[in-house]
Amino acid sequence: MSDLDEMLKEAPTLTFEPFPETKPQVPAAAPAEEAKPEVPEVELTPEEQKMVDDFAAQIDLHNTQMILQYGAGSQKKIADFSETALNNVRTKDMGEVGEMLTQVVAQLREFDEDEDDKGFLGLFKKNTNKLANMKAKYDKAEVNVNKISTALEQHQITLLKDVAMLDKMYELNLNYFKELSMYILAGKQKLKTAREVELPELLDKAQKSGLPEDTQAARDYAEMCNRFEKKLYDLDLTRTISLQMAPQIRLIQNNDTMMSDKIQSTLVNTIPLWKSQMVIAIGLSHSTEAARAQRSVSDMTNELLKKNAETLKIATVETAKESERGIVDIETLQATNQTLISTLDEVMKIQEDGREKRKNAEIELRRIEDEMREKLLAMSK
Repeated sequence: MSDLDEMLKEAPTLTFEPFPETKPQVPAAAPAEEAKPEVPEVELTPEEQKMVDDFAAQIDLHNTQMILQYGAGSQKKIADFSETALNNVRTKDMGEVGEMLTQVVAQLREFDEDEDDKGFLGLFKKNTNKLANMKAKYDKAEVNVNKISTALEQHQITLLKDVAMLDKMYELNLNYFKELSMYILAGKQKLKTAREVELPELLDKAQKSGLPEDTQAARDYAEMCNRFEKKLYDLDLTRTISLQMAPQIRLIQNNDTMMSDKIQSTLVNTIPLWKSQMVIAIGLSHSTEAARAQRSVSDMTNELLKKNAETLKIATVETAKESERGIVDIETLQATNQTLISTLDEVMKIQEDGREKRKNAEIELRRIEDEMREKLLAMSK
């Protein structure tokens, strides 16, 4: 158990010993406990009220040293406590946490910055390198973000310890506030008794005796009352400082809590969400590439099917046509028949011409024979 827990166990006490040996220190934090609500005025338990009444009866205003040291120990506790709280604020650098959170945002924003290549070739280059660039950016950012996350976790642990420690400091401040209030209440009770009972008795005694020493004793006692009143006022100022420390501690604690919540949100929401989104993005990129390849295969398949269907159609039609055709086309037969008829007509015409020529030749031959016969006969005469 820490010294702070031991100090918190100590109830407010009243003593004429101004500086106890144990000085208040604020060690490492312990688990947080529910803080007491702030109260503008102190409420004393019956035991504490009895302690005030008994202590007031023991105050001796004739003791100059006692007046000087009245409540000084409690004032010293407040002074040491304030110094400890101030040192705690000085040694806490939240700027580093803010810088780390900014670095996380910067790493995440890098994925929104795509390299835009211009032109037709740039489009192919972008499609080729996009997935590789995305993976490279993810790997680089993941390393940096993991380092930042580890540092943020350490800061968060420190902040949580500080929050728990500030809870203890708040309770300790309340104890000091109550202790100062009890000193002031006891002092005011004694001062009231001194001015309303003891001082009038001394004045009455001096008037009755007329002795200078009695008059001086009354004046000294009145002066002691004034000095004690100033001491109580000084304690009241110290109590005001303790009262102001309460909201200051809560403000510091609230800042630590908000920063811790911000770190927690970054660790459990922002970074895992970013990682999951990047995994999804890479997966979608894989799916897109696969879809693009599948689309190319499908387009080629469809093109081949169309070409094959067209070829099949042509072949089927030609085959059907050929299968429906006879061995010899009717047109061929008609053409052949016309050719034969024409040939026959020409042959018949040639034959008729031959017969006519032969007939004419025979006539000519007869004439020639007759002419030759007549010539021979003529020569024979």
